[in-house]
Amino acid sequence: MDQTRRQLLTGITVVGAGALLVGCRNPGNSGGATNKENKQSEQADEAAAEISAAEDLMREHGILRRVLVVYRESAAKLRQDPNSVPLDALEKAAQLFRAFGEDYHEKKLEEAFVFPGVKKRPSATSVYVDVLTAQHVRGREITDYLLAVTAADKIPATKTEPFIGALESFARMYEHHAAVEDTIIFPAWKEAIGSQELDEASAKFEELEEEMFGEDGFDAALRRIAEIEESLGLANLGMFTAPAPAR
Repeated sequence: MDQTRRQLLTGITVVGAGALLVGCRNPGNSGGATNKENKQSEQADEAAAEISAAEDLMREHGILRRVLVVYRESAAKLRQDPNSVPLDALEKAAQLFRAFGEDYHEKKLEEAFVFPGVKKRPSATSVYVDVLTAQHVRGREITDYLLAVTAADKIPATKTEPFIGALESFARMYEHHAAVEDTIIFPAWKEAIGSQELDEASAKFEELEEEMFGEDGFDAALRRIAEIEESLGLANLGMFTAPAPAR
């Protein structure tokens, strides 16, 4: 592993996840902002403030699902040609999932607020929490592996198939994981804690996001996944349109 990549990987765990998204933040204005720009910024802030904690969790899932698409598409290409996918792009995708998905979304929000809230009211839904938590742990193990492999200049021949398998199994697990959270866990959490506590959680989530990533953490993560998709030739939405059925 070269020194630059070693420092970057170390920075994710030691320096903090926010450093990962610094390059994706909106550049500051070089001069005084115009009234129009100020008004647009205020409107954006008001819109962000209206997003509930549950909605915030679900839109974060949108970014993470796009990483899963990157993994699945890359796995298919790697199976055809082990040299067809730039490893630095997959490394960035794994770093994004680690910082935004695992260190923030899972640890700071779901495991600290959502899961305890669901378990406060024992029900058929609360039994999902232990499985989802175990999947978080397994996901971190796989992300560790992906980061280790992609830190090299190329994948050793003996590791190609295990690496592809890790990408595919990670995507398979988290596709269903996120769907269960969106349709079962988050609604149960909202019902369990009530509207006042939900409002408090919304404010707390915004505060935690700013602590980790700065004022535009979600937007920075959104730009980062868009850059990764562009580098892998996955930015064109039309390419995912299903073909017409054979007749």
